[in-house]
Amino acid sequence: MNVKLSFILCVLLLLISSCEEKMDLDLNEAAARIVIDAQLSDASSVQRIRISRSVGFDDPINTSGIKGATVWVKDNENRNYSFQYEKDGYYIHRTFKPLSGRTYTLHVEVQKQQYGSTCRMPTYVAVESTHISEKNLGGENYYFAALTFKDPAKISNYYIYTLSTNGGPFRFARAESDQFNDGLKVTHYITDQEEDLSLGDTITIRRYCVDQKTYQYWNEYQSNNLSNAAPGNPKSNISNNALGYFSVAAAKEYQLRIGQ
Repeated sequence: MNVKLSFILCVLLLLISSCEEKMDLDLNEAAARIVIDAQLSDASSVQRIRISRSVGFDDPINTSGIKGATVWVKDNENRNYSFQYEKDGYYIHRTFKPLSGRTYTLHVEVQKQQYGSTCRMPTYVAVESTHISEKNLGGENYYFAALTFKDPAKISNYYIYTLSTNGGPFRFARAESDQFNDGLKVTHYITDQEEDLSLGDTITIRRYCVDQKTYQYWNEYQSNNLSNAAPGNPKSNISNNALGYFSVAAAKEYQLRIGQ
């Protein structure tokens, strides 16, 4: 991470505390471990779970997809959703749209080893308005997507944002909680962590309302990337020493254009 980006993200932490207010996994591990990337949401009825094995840190790719795993999700009303292998470690279910308030349990079996996790899907917190915000930081202007909403009072709420620029892949952008603004009107400022946004860009923001463990995973990820230390693996919410995470989230997309 360059010095300019570190500066931008540090300033963002101050901005987000105002009352107005493709998720890549980091695999800095020597020994091979199972990696489960399971981000489910109600944004689509097609759900994807990737099962892979970590490889050497200096290898061209960080994980190698696993074929032959058994993957299914069960809800608290005893509905089972079996995921079928397609390619590159991806297991797909094409008619599964999770519902807020239900609890989902992930089951994965790889070579007789069992992995699991449980997640209760939160209710979506509606966004009242969106706009592009231009801010001068350190003498230079930067663009942010600004999403304003009323945070529900006396309920712990957690948010994850990913961002796509000009139709490119979605990348992790921010993890937020209402720890310091419970029940207040809040604005979250979202930008691309890898490339500066420019006039004429079209950006799409995916906003996920997630549970506490998913937030902790991604908050640890972003904290590691803000520090000067070598990045490590965030603490997984999946059993049996697996890497990765399991999340069932309420989600929506917002598209904005940076006007000229």
